[in-house]
Amino acid sequence: MSGIVFFKTGNLNDIKLFYIEKIQCSLWMDQGDCVILQHGNFLIGFCERDSVDTQGMITFYYENKEAVDDMYEKFIDTADGAPRDNPKYPIYHFFCKDPEGRTLEFQYFYNLKNR
Repeated sequence: MSGIVFFKTGNLNDIKLFYIEKIQCSLWMDQGDCVILQHGNFLIGFCERDSVDTQGMITFYYENKEAVDDMYEKFIDTADGAPRDNPKYPIYHFFCKDPEGRTLEFQYFYNLKNR
């Protein structure tokens, strides 16, 4: 692994539980007021602060469309719509928000095996 993306959070415990329970991240490191979570080879950190970072987008990659569909079932009430093809990139994906308003994307790359 070669990097970690960190975000400020106003509610570390709730954010930690959301990413562990809903997205199935694992706890990689707990530093007290900062936690680093792991999803595959992706590390993401959240640090308790007075302000919250909500800019940008957090994208989770999956090995097949069925895994994206499974995540959609978990977020069906908050998703921006059903998973769909995006031929421009080409991906299969959907979006939703985490409890603090960060945009989350769940996606599968069609042509990844050709790279």
